[in-house]
Amino acid sequence: MASTSNSSIQKSFKYDVFLSFRGEDTRNNFVGHLYQALKHKGIETYKDDEKIEKGKMINEQLIKSIEDSRFYIIVFSKKYASSSWCLDELVKIMECQKTSEHTAYPVFHDVEPTEVRKQSGPVRKAFVKNTKKEAAQKWRDAMKEASNLAGWELKAITNG
Repeated sequence: MASTSNSSIQKSFKYDVFLSFRGEDTRNNFVGHLYQALKHKGIETYKDDEKIEKGKMINEQLIKSIEDSRFYIIVFSKKYASSSWCLDELVKIMECQKTSEHTAYPVFHDVEPTEVRKQSGPVRKAFVKNTKKEAAQKWRDAMKEASNLAGWELKAITNG
C-alpha cells in the first residue's frame, strides 16, 4: 500500500461557507443580504434556517455542517454572546479553524473587536446569562481567539 502525504489529499467540502450569526440581530438585514449575495455568486452557503433538515437533531447536524464547510463567516453582533447555541457553534468553528483546510473570518456587526475579545460593553451584557455555565471559559476563549483573526467591522448607520 502506497503512503500518501496529507498535503496531497484535498478534502472535498459540502459547503463553501458556514454562516454563524445571532438571528434576531442580523437575519433580516446583514446576514440575509450576505446569504443572497453568496448564493447569487454560486457559493454553496450554510445558513441554519435554510439548510436544517426537518426531523434531524439540530446540534448533531450543525456540527456536521461546520465540519463540512471550507470557510466560516462569524457575524458577531450585540446579542451573539447571549446564545449558548451560537457560542457552541463558535467553539466548534475555532476547533476546525486550527486545521489547514478551514478558515474563519469574523465580522463585527455594530460591536468592536475589543468588546468581543474582552467581553465588554454590549457583549458583556449579552454574555451575562451564560457566565455561570460550565462551558463559559471555553466560550470566552473562543470569542477571544476569533476576535484576534483578521476580519471586518461594520457600524450601524444612524440618521440624525
